[in-house]
Amino acid sequence: MDQSSPPQTKEHLARARPPSQWAFILLVSAVFVGGLELAALPAALLIGPMLAGIVAGTNGATVRVPHAAFCSAQAVIGCLIAGSIAPGIFDTLYAEWPIFLGASVATVAASSLLGWLISRWHILPGTTAVWGSSPGAATAMVLMAGAFGADQRLVAFMQYMRVIFVSVAAAMVARLWVDTSGVEIPAIVWFPAIEPGPFGTTIALAAVGALAGKMLKLPSPYFLGTMILGTVLHLGFGVDFQLPQWLLAASYALIGWAIGLNFTRPILRHATRALPQIVGSILILMTFCGGLGWAISHLLGIDPLTAYLATSPGGMDSIAIISAAASNVDISFVMALQTMRFLIVLLLGPSLARLVARLVK
Repeated sequence: MDQSSPPQTKEHLARARPPSQWAFILLVSAVFVGGLELAALPAALLIGPMLAGIVAGTNGATVRVPHAAFCSAQAVIGCLIAGSIAPGIFDTLYAEWPIFLGASVATVAASSLLGWLISRWHILPGTTAVWGSSPGAATAMVLMAGAFGADQRLVAFMQYMRVIFVSVAAAMVARLWVDTSGVEIPAIVWFPAIEPGPFGTTIALAAVGALAGKMLKLPSPYFLGTMILGTVLHLGFGVDFQLPQWLLAASYALIGWAIGLNFTRPILRHATRALPQIVGSILILMTFCGGLGWAISHLLGIDPLTAYLATSPGGMDSIAIISAAASNVDISFVMALQTMRFLIVLLLGPSLARLVARLVK
């Protein structure tokens, strides 16, 4: 018997009624989220519930996130990504598109090579390593990976491990480069006043986009259908959405729980055994992207910090916050390159995964 946790814990949790199991999961989630927030680590609202789900799942929890709730959470994330693509970014992309395209393709190629090596050496199964190594769009990659046969749990393990590494490194570099100690991040408004028009549009978009994605048989239909329709409405027709923090927090938690509760002890042991290789691949990709940033800085004559943040492989939301805090960073340049790479990953991810699957066999 596995001795990593007392057998009584597993037995008690398995025998507990569903309300008691959810109470345990909520309590552990709050502890993890609080700890991650105090440590100023990124994606606390998603990683905390996912860790709580892992603790509960590996100790006998039988509850699961209802399918309808999980689908709704994916649709909300689709709305979030669609609304985050600013129209002004395309002016910057047009001005320097060869550099942006070259840097994005090089990063995707490097991450795919690392994913192929991890799969080839049988460290992780199938296309899991390819999805887990994809730079940027961590939540999107986790949601899409399951639709293409990858192990969603291990993909999440790789993606959020990289998000933490990249975000912490970017924050440290920015703090060493410029003084951000006096910059105050605006307080989060958890329950803002609901704007009937934008909020109603958001709910309608989530419902229609999810239904359209399902009818068109898209991979990860609830996420992709909503994201594609939302991007068309936002960029093509100037439609605004309202996503209050309480709705985002609930969506992140549902996705985190859905992934974490599916972890088993064998899967967790496998992920732990692969940890040195996963961390090594993350550090290699970060070094490669740092080299790209240095090259871009010299080619375009922009400041090195802007180039470094622009090429950081992942954690786009965290990179945006760090860039805004550093007053001398060209945030439009940073977000333009991050957005281009994100779109390329979304477009090429499925094809690369299938290609690697054929090469590994």
